[in-house]
Amino acid sequence: MPDLILYNYALSPFSEKIRAMLGYANLPWCSVTVREMPPRPELNVLTGGYRKVPVAQIGADVFCDSRAIANEIARLADKPELILEEQPEEIQAFVREADLEIFLACVISASDGQMLRKLIRETSLMNTLRFLKDRINMGRKSRVKALRGKAAKEKVMAHIASLERRLEEGFLFGPTPCVADFSAYHGLWFVSDLAGKPWLQDYPKVSAWLLRMKAFGHGQPEELSASDAAVRAKNSQPRALPHTEGNAQLSQQVTIAPDDYGRDPVTGTLVYTDKNVTILARETHEVGLVHVHFPKQGFRVRPVESH
Repeated sequence: MPDLILYNYALSPFSEKIRAMLGYANLPWCSVTVREMPPRPELNVLTGGYRKVPVAQIGADVFCDSRAIANEIARLADKPELILEEQPEEIQAFVREADLEIFLACVISASDGQMLRKLIRETSLMNTLRFLKDRINMGRKSRVKALRGKAAKEKVMAHIASLERRLEEGFLFGPTPCVADFSAYHGLWFVSDLAGKPWLQDYPKVSAWLLRMKAFGHGQPEELSASDAAVRAKNSQPRALPHTEGNAQLSQQVTIAPDDYGRDPVTGTLVYTDKNVTILARETHEVGLVHVHFPKQGFRVRPVESH
């Protein structure tokens, strides 16, 4: 069985971003399907309550956030163009906007009655109502004040027009794809494929680019049960950490949470930190000792107050 396990669900845009990267990298991987919203107990034993999807696992190492997962795909497939931190600032700035403001505008502007009917068909009416309630509550707790209605669609259309002007060589920053293409892809995948909006019809370069992105496929997935994935974690040890010296923060109990939305904190022991990554150790009966990896950017670490 492949080493990389991806916890995902079919309608998740960020899961689609990673599935497309796996297709581009032509990697074999295991798919564990999770619910569209918490509770996800099979995932919580690994992550400690991190609420966003997707999450990846390799043995007893767990990767939260699509940026951390992209870095693992880059490592496994020797695709450094997928590592955000190694890109020029122009690409990093593009990805920051595409993954947050543009993505939220895509979801808000395209989520209408047609989208809800599709969600009901894919799941159930009761599940859809729970999903909407969950996302409304998450939006209320968000630090990001997303655009609404007409303004959200205007932002998306301006973004599409900008991509049309940019696409001179097949992909957004040249003749071959990089992490920016995948960050732009998943929001427009939501708009076009899930919500069925015809917003690309006057943008032939963007339409052709989207087809090229979809043509990468999803790599070589195999279905895996959550219980089998947990056994893999329990039968493994976390990989060796990079050497560090003199970091007084290490070994203390901390919480880590996204600083934008879905800000449910994870508690663990800080075992490694540098300018790009934070790693916490957690241990449970179900999976044993795991190391949970988070990107530095977009996450806030706080010490646990001792009483």
